[in-house]
Amino acid sequence: MKITKRRLLESGAAAFAASLFAPGSLAQRSATGAAGSDAWPTKPVRILVGFPAGASPDLAARAIAEPLSKILRQPVTVENKPGASGNLVADQVAKATDDHTFGALINGNLTIAKLLNPKLSFDPEKDFLPVGMIGTAPLVLVVSGNATGKTAADLLLWTRNLSSSGKYGTPGVGTVGHLGMELIKSRAAITAQHKPYTGNPQVIAGLLAGEIQLALLPPGLAMPHVKSGKIKAIGVTSPERSPLANELPTIRDADVRGADLEIWTALAAPAGMKPAAIAKLNAALVEVTSSPDVSQALLKTGWQAQPGTPDALAKRMRADTARLGGVIIMKGIHSET
Repeated sequence: MKITKRRLLESGAAAFAASLFAPGSLAQRSATGAAGSDAWPTKPVRILVGFPAGASPDLAARAIAEPLSKILRQPVTVENKPGASGNLVADQVAKATDDHTFGALINGNLTIAKLLNPKLSFDPEKDFLPVGMIGTAPLVLVVSGNATGKTAADLLLWTRNLSSSGKYGTPGVGTVGHLGMELIKSRAAITAQHKPYTGNPQVIAGLLAGEIQLALLPPGLAMPHVKSGKIKAIGVTSPERSPLANELPTIRDADVRGADLEIWTALAAPAGMKPAAIAKLNAALVEVTSSPDVSQALLKTGWQAQPGTPDALAKRMRADTARLGGVIIMKGIHSET
């Protein structure tokens, strides 16, 4: 078998990811100072969010806060500390020592942050313990409203025919929208060039103005424009159809393989958190996200509830690190945030 540079790079990223969040490592790092589960929490629980009020991770955190407080019998507060794509909060969570501070963190904070910016003061591998997933969402691969064709395959062919004159927009270098588009490009023979914006609303404005021809967008932002006919959708990036955009096929249906991708928000704790606290909060989180009321509340804010164990979250973190880390290495992508 011919060993290509790309295969070597992808293997290197996968090996790097395999060392992260291994169950044995998690157990070792969380085995300090166990306390009885009934003793925790002894004061209000803080959930830090690295984005403004009303942003998707904030809405996810607020959907679970009050139900969690009823189970834990302590107030659960959500505090917004926006900046650096959530990495400012990730750093604060990593340094917290009060056993009551957690972060509602996104993919990038818990997986590829250090790969994108080695200067960051926190390390996802060493500084966090996974508590559990809150919610997931696919991205929607969209193209200009003037794209020719109706089926996903036709629209995908249109994007290929743009050649290098085409442009795709993202909310910034190193975002999931950026890395996801580079992943799709490598799997679908698309050659469009990257045009970064300051946020997804600006990406949509660029699509509507004809500055760019395609993008990956959250369903809540994409679908109103798809339904109005102003932009067209090729499909969602999740392995299966999503209740957040159930009328859309997957990009797999257009034969784009190996580019499955979801955004997510999860609860994470500092590496020194007592294992009893992790276990109790995870049990409460699973109960909350499994309830119909919270599941529906999350769905309305653009998230599909995803109850699960800390090990399940660790597995997702490893998978995302391998998949997106390969893109970072191959493309030499770096971020200063």
